[in-house]
Amino acid sequence: MIHKYKLNGYNIVLDVHSGAIHIVDDTFYEILDVITDEKGNLKYTDLNECENEVLKHFEGKVSKEDILEVFGEVKELIENDVLYSKDDYEQYANMMVASPIKAMCLHVAHDCNLRCKYCFASTGDFGKGRKLLDAETGKKAIDFLLKYSKGRRNLELDFFGGEPLMNFDVVKEVVEYARSKEKEYNKVFRFTMTTNGVLLDDEKIEYLNKEMSNIVLSLDGRKEINDQIRPAVNGKGSYDIIVPKYQKLVKQRGVNEGDYDQYYVRGTFTKHNLDFSKDVMHLNELGFDQISVEPVVSPEYEDYAITEKELPRIFEEYEKLAVDMINLKKQGKGFNFFHFMIDLEQGPCAIKRLRGCGCGNEYVAVTPDGDVYPCHQFVGMEDWKMGSVNDLSVDFEKKDYFAKSNVYGKEDCKNCWAKFYCSGGCNANSLQYAGDVLKSHKISCELEKKRLECAIMIKAAMAEEE
Repeated sequence: MIHKYKLNGYNIVLDVHSGAIHIVDDTFYEILDVITDEKGNLKYTDLNECENEVLKHFEGKVSKEDILEVFGEVKELIENDVLYSKDDYEQYANMMVASPIKAMCLHVAHDCNLRCKYCFASTGDFGKGRKLLDAETGKKAIDFLLKYSKGRRNLELDFFGGEPLMNFDVVKEVVEYARSKEKEYNKVFRFTMTTNGVLLDDEKIEYLNKEMSNIVLSLDGRKEINDQIRPAVNGKGSYDIIVPKYQKLVKQRGVNEGDYDQYYVRGTFTKHNLDFSKDVMHLNELGFDQISVEPVVSPEYEDYAITEKELPRIFEEYEKLAVDMINLKKQGKGFNFFHFMIDLEQGPCAIKRLRGCGCGNEYVAVTPDGDVYPCHQFVGMEDWKMGSVNDLSVDFEKKDYFAKSNVYGKEDCKNCWAKFYCSGGCNANSLQYAGDVLKSHKISCELEKKRLECAIMIKAAMAEEE
């Protein structure tokens, strides 16, 4: 299977199963038009038949000698299994087994000091009432992770909410407890936090830079965009409160010996700012070079929802952003945009290609009550509760179900050219908006495919500069 497209002056061909990328001339690209069916597969099993069809197509337009020379290149790539390569992955789809848990999203606060209009967590309480995690339950969550991580040495824990800084003292207690267990269990904890920044101060900045290996800073871009959709409880905007704090945190991050330096600023765009590339550029102008601005996922009846009607406009914006980023990189002013970061040389391992989302298998979320869910987006869905840290219980049937969820079990995924890059997408979005974990959320799929096209094109453009 191949996927071919034209973007920013490049003719790009992706060989899906080998992962090979080819930048080709117009004649090569047109030859592929002749020999490729609508699903991206080779029309003919006999390459001599392919050659005859190609010669017939170009007769009178291009010399036979020139066509045979280019077709020889096509034939060589096919024979080397980097064009229309065979699918060697499907054989592993039924071998998927449950893995030890390596990551946890710990909800230290089901409360928030912002009232973001698109919040999937019902402004912080997940529809279950506002509450904070107590230290004892937090320690039980660490015990749970130690028990079910089994032989895994490196563990990840993300402090999440709501707003986790509303429960900062418990965060510190949980970190201290986990660190006290590392040597005993031969584990290494990697902590992260997702915050809206309102409660940041010098003490918290110093602590987070020392203890959090990564920090996600929520900000939607330009002041007018951010304040329209991310107001405080009193209805006033949050931009002026949080931007100076973020700038201070990032400036100090990694300065002191032993401090961590990873972070990214994460925004959400909606129907109200389809010119979101301006928000990405604005975040970069504020001094941030690790940026993610992602499309809102919501019911279509919401006034900010992205629907199929908005897709062409969003595609244009992704393409514009890609070109702008190329120009900046050429000037030595580049930055990382999360959705355009792609590894074309090594890429994820086979398991990650088939099952990208670790939710319910390698990854779980824990609520302030100690309930265990497949991930933070499943929290509050009682049918999907899968255990409790209070009694160290796990529903292994659910765990096994998620372990076996992969691109070959999803009808829309197994014949999709992007399957090894999105790896089936978000299970929670599939459930909420397509009605089944094994079905695809169409809008998310289309957006992901466009981002991948842009990411590959950026790689092609930058390769020319080397």
